[in-house]
Amino acid sequence: MSHVSLAALVRHCDRLLRTDEFSDWEGAVNGLQMENRGAVARLAASVDASLATVRRAIAARADLLLVHHGLFWSPSHPWIGKRYELLRLLLENGLAVYSSHLPLDAHPRLGNNAQLCAALGLNKPEPFFFEKGQFIGYQAETRLKRAELAKRLRRELGVAPKLLPGGPDICRRVGVVTGGAGSELRRAAREGVDTFITGEGPHWTFALAEELGVNVFYGGHYATETFGVKALAAHLSKRFKVPWTFIDHPSGL
Repeated sequence: MSHVSLAALVRHCDRLLRTDEFSDWEGAVNGLQMENRGAVARLAASVDASLATVRRAIAARADLLLVHHGLFWSPSHPWIGKRYELLRLLLENGLAVYSSHLPLDAHPRLGNNAQLCAALGLNKPEPFFFEKGQFIGYQAETRLKRAELAKRLRRELGVAPKLLPGGPDICRRVGVVTGGAGSELRRAAREGVDTFITGEGPHWTFALAEELGVNVFYGGHYATETFGVKALAAHLSKRFKVPWTFIDHPSGL
């Protein structure tokens, strides 16, 4: 089995994703979060770094786990109880963790938003939704029945999206920001979309969608963010000639 150096993989990911150019939420910690002994023979990819996904990555004999949500979203110390077990498993099994949050959302080819646009057949997407100093989403002009867009989302996400039908039956400008951007519906509407696709949002956005005249599709935070880690792992596998596997551990949220 071929091996590649962890350092080479990390350098490539950091350049590809422009990791150093992004601001993010404090817990994101983009880049290498946990190193190993220095070599990688097998990759695993998952939306979240958790005790469950780490166990499954180890069972898959992975040396590097690529994730969108890393190890440090909540307070990361003290390392006791389940947090200690997580650290022990990473160290004892030589599993490195690389996390990419907003850089992976925003990437024009491998990112969650670009990948979902492509899967839905939204052509020639343009940058959309400025956050933390960067555009992280995409919007595209189309002429697509709302019901057809719902059908495509269900096919690509594997779950039926929740529709807030505040806008037109024919969608002409669709904005995509995967994850938890529902609370920013007003900002999305200001940018001119009549249909907004994201993962989740609060209850009050139902009335706001009606007020703004915008359709909202909530496809699930998890389901909308499987695309980026899969695309990144596939890219690395092809470039560095190492196999990869996706660890599907859906939250249902």
